[in-house]
Amino acid sequence: MKKSETKQHIVAPVEGMTCAACVARVEKSLSLTKGLSNVSVNFATEKASFNIDTSITNYEDVVKVIEASGYKINLSHEFQQEDEISVADSNNFKSKDERELKNNFFLAAILSLPILLLNMGSMWNEFYKLISLNSDEVNKVLLLLTTPVVFIAGKRFYKIAWQKLKHFSADMNTLVAIGTGSAYLFSSVITLFPIIYSEDSTAQHVYFDTAAVIITLILLGRWLESRAKSRTGSAIKKLLELKPKTAIIIRNGSEVEISLYNLRLGDIVIVKPGAQIPADGIVTSGYSSVDESMITGESVPVGKEIGSKIIGGTINFNGSFQFNVTALGNSSLLGQIIKMIEKAQGSKAPIQKLADKIASIFVPVILLIAVITFSGWMLFGTEGGINTALLNFVAVLIIACPCALGLATPTAIIVGTGKGAQNGILIKNSETLELGHKISTVIFDKTGTITEGKPKVESITTIGMAEKDFVKMIASVENRSEHPLANAIIEFAKGKTIDFDEVEDFESHPGFGLSGKVNGNRIFIGNEQFMKLYSISFNSLAEINSKLFADGKTVVFGAINSELKGLIAIEDPIKSGAIDSIQKLKLMNLKTVMLTGDNKFAAETAAKKTGVNLYEAEVLPDQKIDSVRKHQQKGEIVAMVGDGINDSPALAQSDIGIAIGTGTDIAIETGDIVLMSGELNGVVNAIRLSKRTIKTIKQNLFWAFFYNIIGIPLAAFGILTPIFAALAMSFSSISVVSNSLRLKQIKF
Repeated sequence: MKKSETKQHIVAPVEGMTCAACVARVEKSLSLTKGLSNVSVNFATEKASFNIDTSITNYEDVVKVIEASGYKINLSHEFQQEDEISVADSNNFKSKDERELKNNFFLAAILSLPILLLNMGSMWNEFYKLISLNSDEVNKVLLLLTTPVVFIAGKRFYKIAWQKLKHFSADMNTLVAIGTGSAYLFSSVITLFPIIYSEDSTAQHVYFDTAAVIITLILLGRWLESRAKSRTGSAIKKLLELKPKTAIIIRNGSEVEISLYNLRLGDIVIVKPGAQIPADGIVTSGYSSVDESMITGESVPVGKEIGSKIIGGTINFNGSFQFNVTALGNSSLLGQIIKMIEKAQGSKAPIQKLADKIASIFVPVILLIAVITFSGWMLFGTEGGINTALLNFVAVLIIACPCALGLATPTAIIVGTGKGAQNGILIKNSETLELGHKISTVIFDKTGTITEGKPKVESITTIGMAEKDFVKMIASVENRSEHPLANAIIEFAKGKTIDFDEVEDFESHPGFGLSGKVNGNRIFIGNEQFMKLYSISFNSLAEINSKLFADGKTVVFGAINSELKGLIAIEDPIKSGAIDSIQKLKLMNLKTVMLTGDNKFAAETAAKKTGVNLYEAEVLPDQKIDSVRKHQQKGEIVAMVGDGINDSPALAQSDIGIAIGTGTDIAIETGDIVLMSGELNGVVNAIRLSKRTIKTIKQNLFWAFFYNIIGIPLAAFGILTPIFAALAMSFSSISVVSNSLRLKQIKF
């Protein structure tokens, strides 16, 4: 990050967030800070995302704001070198926290087992004969065993709850701390001062097992949840693993192996068989095939030769080559993809707003319900007295922990966007992921989207001249042009191993054709109008021309010394898989539309081949936006699919812009969704992914609300014990994360 820039986008890990209520508090604190905008806090990634204007506020102020809310934010990784990818810091923090949770759980579990056995055994008189201890002595043993569980294994709950109390706030830890603390404190008083309740036999029962087992179960749930959450972010981890640690470069005429961080723009890198490519670049020598599947989602290896573009992180096969480094770190395609995925996973879907609103008031409401439950049982309970009131009070606090609510949406978004990235589908934000399932109309640009965008010679017809001689003369002139149609003819000639002759008096006639002299012969190449301009009759080929034109072919006439000698039919082939992809979209009840600047015959031919519902011909690039608006005005949710360059206005106007592209040429900034390969099946997969992700989110929210809506009344009316409440609360969080992980099983 350049410190001289006053406006920056920050993504930084926040420590201490344990539920959806924490997210709401951190987000509110940041949103109220001057100089910060576009604030989003993600519970699943445990990160805050925001824009900061350092001319208004500074990083130290942000740290103070977060600390004043009872949390910590780590901004240190933002000041690393630009070619560092900063995800590792938060991943290291998560690994450390996961190990700590694991250790605390095992400590609590080891101690809770004898606590549970002693507590249960004390309910039978025969038990005391077996252990030769009276009830007071058993209670003291329970106190000794439970204290480490509460203050060592479970210290995180009390520590955070105390911090929240100092800032007049509450979260999940507050509920756990009050619930288990009440049971522990009540039992400790009875154990240490039994005379207080000596006349009330119902009040002499202790609940050390309740405090210990609840802490154990919640730690177990948090540990399993943490492990599952780390799996949701596996897509970014896999991308990070693509970055090799070293590179072999040529320096002073010798091969030198250097650290990747010492690699610089312009270095010549040697890539050996089976090696990971360390950076983006251009091949300068050699030939090989490269596996780009992790970037594009395409499993077929891509051939690389001199002039080919190389993507950092991809895998070389058997060949060897050298390339010139053109991009590093965050500027490379891999770096941009990682940043894009991080940003998408940190963004907040509209469907999450309901959960956030509920979470912001959830904990205070639960505390109130718990107090009412305790008071109600004390005042109106027919039996059990303070024991029953306390148990039901604790049960309400424990069952209501809003962990699942906070994990429901972000975990599904993380897995969904990660799954997309692994298959070459880059989704820029969660709003796009959510809106995708509502798409009703898909509009395609034709050239370069439905078609390959590379015209090819389809057939050649000659009059009184050998085809090879005709192609040689025509291609020699076309070799002086850079027009796409000229390239098609040149490539055809090269494929026939035809050499080119010298050309004299070359002239280009924009919109019409070319002319020049080859071996003293005057050559004219162009369309019908060009032939008419030079009074060249094409009646002999008029019938063939009409048929080709009706079939949507582009026809190039070739005349030698003012006499028509042949014509070349050129077409832009439909992409492999385009027809199948459009049929799949139609089976999903989506309307498909094709826009093209071609004449109506070429457009109709392409429409018939692909099976689109509608097509519009002779549409100029700046008119495509009007076509998008026309469908939107009918109430349709429109996705525009284009190459991301000349289709930019239409992509921006559409509800979801899908940019088609391959390799490092892709304009990542253009669309809401970027398809790394040029295959249209990515459009189908992106919509399917959106539908499955939204379905998963709705399932998660249902279960999150279901646990609380059903569990809280059961706990309040004494049907649900605190231990079962803890088990249900932990299971709810694990089930939500596990359900999100099912998105990894989607088959594309």
